[in-house]
Amino acid sequence: MKPVLLAITVLTDGHRAQIAQSFELLYAPEPAQAFEAIARHGARVQAVLTIGSIGLSAAQMDALPQLQLVCALGAGYENIDLAHARGCGIALANGAGTNDDCVADHAFGLLIATVRGIVQLDARTREGVWRTALPLPPNVSHKRLGILGLGTIGRKIAQRALGFEMEVGYCNRSPKGDLPYRYFDSLQALAAWCDVLVIATPGGPGTRHLVDADILQALGERGWLVNIARGSVVDTAALARALRTHAIAGAGLDVYESEPAPPAELIALSNVVLTPHVAGWSPEAVQNSVDRFIANATRHFAGQPMVSPI
Repeated sequence: MKPVLLAITVLTDGHRAQIAQSFELLYAPEPAQAFEAIARHGARVQAVLTIGSIGLSAAQMDALPQLQLVCALGAGYENIDLAHARGCGIALANGAGTNDDCVADHAFGLLIATVRGIVQLDARTREGVWRTALPLPPNVSHKRLGILGLGTIGRKIAQRALGFEMEVGYCNRSPKGDLPYRYFDSLQALAAWCDVLVIATPGGPGTRHLVDADILQALGERGWLVNIARGSVVDTAALARALRTHAIAGAGLDVYESEPAPPAELIALSNVVLTPHVAGWSPEAVQNSVDRFIANATRHFAGQPMVSPI
C-alpha cells in the first residue's frame, strides 16, 4: 500500500499526478480544507507536505497519530514545530538547495530594479518623459553589497555580485573561513558599511525585526534594502517611515509581514519594488523541490537516509 500523504500547500495538477504515483495523496491547500482533511482522515495520515510560511503546528501533529514524516517543499521551515515533531519521533526534511539559483537570480533582479529605478523609468517612458527630464540612476557595479545570512542562497547572491565587481561583506552567526568576503560580527556595522543590504537569513522568532529603524538609519539615505528571505525579518512600519522620509534610497521586496496581502504601508511609495513571494518560483525550481520531496519521502519509508533532513 502507498503511504498516505497530506499536502497542505499548493501543487500543480502535474505535480499532484507525479506525487500520486508513490503516495495516496490528500490535497488540502487551503486552511479550511486542511482542517477538514485532518478531521476526516487524520487517523490514516503518515506524512505531511507543507511550506515554511504555512508550517505544521503541534496541535495538528497531535491530530495525526500515524504521522511519521513532515516535509517542507522549499528550504524554509520556520512555522513547523520542530521541537514537538522531534519529541514525537517524527522525521523532518526540506528542499534545501532546490531553488537557490532561482532565489539568487530574483534577488539580483530586485537589486538592479531598485538601484537603477527600472520600474519608475518604465512608467515615465510610457508617459512620454525623456531621459533629460529624469535624475541619473546610480551604477550597480562597484557598489558594496552586504548580505545578512551567508547560507547557500547568500553564497549564490555573493557569486553573482562578483560579476558586477561589487565588494561583498556579510553578517552571519560565525565567519566562513572558506570564503574571501569581509565578515561583520554585527548587522549594524554591516549596514553602515554597505550600499545595498540583502536579507537572506531564515525567518522565525530569532530573526524577527532584525532590520529595524536603527539598521535602516545605519544603511542611510544612499543605501538600498533587498529582502528575499522572510517578511518578518524587516520591521515594515520602520521601513515605510524610512522610505517616506528618504532615510534610505529604496527597497526591493519579495516578502512582507502581511503576505499574502500586499504591504499596505508600502504600495503607494515609488521608491520600493514589490513582487509576490516568487523569488523561489520557476518551473525548474518547483520541479526540483517536488523531486526532492519524493526522494526524501520514498527514502524515509524505505528505511533509508533522506537526502536533506532538517
